Amino acid sequence: MYAVIETGGKQYRVANGTKLKIERLVAGEGDAVEFDKVLLVGEGSDVKIGSPYVSGSKVKATVLSHAKGKKVTTIKFRRRQNYMRTKGHRQWFTEIEVTGITKGRAAAKKAASGSDDVAE
Repeated sequence: MYAVIETGGKQYRVANGTKLKIERLVAGEGDAVEFDKVLLVGEGSDVKIGSPYVSGSKVKATVLSHAKGKKVTTIKFRRRQNYMRTKGHRQWFTEIEVTGITKGRAAAKKAASGSDDVAE
């Protein structure tokens, strides 16, 4: 079974045992974390898609470590002006391992009923 979760403004496809690097979480090493923003969950032809999230579905994971990523260097440069600035940045990340995926049910879309939605 796999799921698509949203964390740190990004989306990740995960399955049991998947290790990934995500945006830094406020949790200690070895702590258990839960992701409830599950966009899709399923396996094969039995896939549930949320609108926007699958209600009742959660992904459980364990925090393995916190670290910084590789350095990204930016350069500002103006030709013939004796102007050059360099800047480096290393983004913090949290490495997690997915331990479990619980299947929920897809959120039912509201049926448009004429009298409830229209204000006269």
